[in-house]
Amino acid sequence: MLVSLFACQNQKFDLIIENAVIYDGSGAQSTIGDVGINSDTIAALGDLSKAEASRIVDANGLALSPGFIDTHSHHDRGLNKNREALAAVSQGITTIIVGQDGGSHTPLKDYYAHLKDSAVAVNIGSYSGHNSIRDMVLGKDFKRHATQAEVNSMIALLRSDMEAGAFGLSTGLEYDPGIYSHKDEILSLSKVLPEYEGRYISHLRSEDRYLWDALNEIITIGREVKIPVQISHFKLAMRGLWGKADTTLQILEKARKEGINISADIYPYTYWSSTIRVLFPERNFDDEKEAALILTEITSPEGIIFSNYEPNPEYGGKSLAEVAVIEKKTPGKMLIELIKRLDKCDEQNGEECNGSIVATSMYEGDIEKLMNWRYTNICSDGSSSGRHPRGSGAFTKVLNYYVRDANVLTLEQAIYKMTGLAAENLGIEKRGFIKPGYYADLVLFDPATVKDNSTILNPQAVSTGINTVWVNGVEVYTEKAVAKKYPGHVIRRK
Repeated sequence: MLVSLFACQNQKFDLIIENAVIYDGSGAQSTIGDVGINSDTIAALGDLSKAEASRIVDANGLALSPGFIDTHSHHDRGLNKNREALAAVSQGITTIIVGQDGGSHTPLKDYYAHLKDSAVAVNIGSYSGHNSIRDMVLGKDFKRHATQAEVNSMIALLRSDMEAGAFGLSTGLEYDPGIYSHKDEILSLSKVLPEYEGRYISHLRSEDRYLWDALNEIITIGREVKIPVQISHFKLAMRGLWGKADTTLQILEKARKEGINISADIYPYTYWSSTIRVLFPERNFDDEKEAALILTEITSPEGIIFSNYEPNPEYGGKSLAEVAVIEKKTPGKMLIELIKRLDKCDEQNGEECNGSIVATSMYEGDIEKLMNWRYTNICSDGSSSGRHPRGSGAFTKVLNYYVRDANVLTLEQAIYKMTGLAAENLGIEKRGFIKPGYYADLVLFDPATVKDNSTILNPQAVSTGINTVWVNGVEVYTEKAVAKKYPGHVIRRK
């Protein structure tokens, strides 16, 4: 039982949430008590039965935790039209960190100004994306290393974003144009970050064939630049890597013992979502041997599901195996042909056509070990649209499957990885914990019934068991219904 702080005082609050099982975000054992809120801030914890409030919510013994912090989110896509952010708030997310995988709004100061004029339901922070600033400097001539003058121009753009409050630099080194960057280019940009107390987060240069070298690259940045570095959507995405989670974690633990502040985030699925082109790291799209390797080592014909295939929209929802049968081709030849059609579509439209897929590449046992690492927090890597269910169900799946069904994490551990640890890995102040003086980002949910309902076939299905969500003290979601209130703050690095 929480120690009574205000039982004998005639305190007044805007809101009291009473009779809650409080998980404070630290990973400590839960306690029973009340939370008093004034304006956007947690004002008191304890026995508030004698206090007054403009509104009282009886939690009836449900779990009350800090709002979930999505350290790797794409929920900003379409947010200008859907300011309620249903996909996020319905799974308990109150803060999203965007500008991921090297792609960000540029210049960031303009995006933040837009959010100030047209606020949304969730808090938003952003990294500065390397791919975005590289695109601004190199344009269509990006299939090469940058010159020093071009690197200097990218540095100037990064500095502008850092001055606007970016958390740091994000890279997506499996994507164009970042895949063509030299390691020295990334290192030079990273050296801008210490003076701003910035961070580095990366979709690694490889999550499969060249994983060990990619890990060494991010560790080297952490060592030489002396900044916190974070691995995005931690995974071992190749059959030859399955079962090597322990080896991977030994490398990271060794780095931490050397003083390198390295961490990771992860989502709870064995399949990822991206463009079909990312399957070919050498961009050798007509190489049948490479296609054969992809369909045996990286994924499988049945494991590739088309989210959206612009040249043939009817292929959306079908697997590569199904498309190959329809067109009477082998899966390898079909894969090559589909990318050729995308290239032709690009030429006709004058821009890159959509060829997004969901692909199964990971082993469940590895996910559990990587998720359990003490420096791994939970993320969604999701958006409000698309075919991957993570956009609407990542956090509730952790609570449902990894806590309740599989006992991979305790509820206290899971909440810590969604809140306190996420805030620590990002350097966010006054969020991620239920403490007086912290912002009142809160989630009330039922641990016995909370459940993700989104699937590949129904990816936008809303979770159940999330009772109420508050952002900065304002109720934004209650049992499948958004409140159409927009109290979200722009969050800048501390």
